[in-house]
Amino acid sequence: MHYHGTPITPRSALYELAGRCFCVSFADPRDVDVCHEIGQSVMLDNGAFGAWTRGQRTDWPAYYEWSARWLDVPTTWAVIPDVIDGDEDANDQLIDEWPHGRRGAPVWHMHETLDRLARLVATWPLVCIGSSAMYAKLGTGPWTRRMAETMDVACDERGVPRTRLHMLRGLALSDGPYPFFSADSTNVARNHAAIPSRGKAATSPGAMAARIDALQPARRWARPARQDVMELVA
Repeated sequence: MHYHGTPITPRSALYELAGRCFCVSFADPRDVDVCHEIGQSVMLDNGAFGAWTRGQRTDWPAYYEWSARWLDVPTTWAVIPDVIDGDEDANDQLIDEWPHGRRGAPVWHMHETLDRLARLVATWPLVCIGSSAMYAKLGTGPWTRRMAETMDVACDERGVPRTRLHMLRGLALSDGPYPFFSADSTNVARNHAAIPSRGKAATSPGAMAARIDALQPARRWARPARQDVMELVA
């Protein structure tokens, strides 16, 4: 599933994505009503990444209250609060404090231990994966090697994910080798009015979303030989 980040402006551009999936951040929830009116599914993001980049803290009780307004919608789910540069104990505590049960999904950060990942995929129906620390940039050599390790843990011996996996800020990987259940990004929101083209229709929000949504990831994780991994990241 492809979750398109908001806000998407102008409002007419948002309506071009009617019937698609949306990601609405607590940091800027202006589109949340419309997304629930026209969207297939809505992901409520906790806004931690934006707050972290600005050196700010998020008001978690306010996030609990805000998300509660929408989590009675069957196709809406929320990202459980997380501390991007925090330790595992801090993030586990936030999971324990989450008041909305399985309507939320915990975040595993790629710099955290694989043991924590194994524990989360064994106990949660949906787990978010976040690029972080030395693995913050998608597609680099360290990131690719770490993602291979991630998939080895998150998938069984047949390469089938042990639970549903959501890649945060990962729509660029929609046609990649990783069997994600879903991913999100703000690609359409940021670029639909910024990319020059010979024909306006080619870069309309609806056309951009259609191209992204047409891409599908691998159904199973094909464990590469060590030499294949080294060649991939060389």
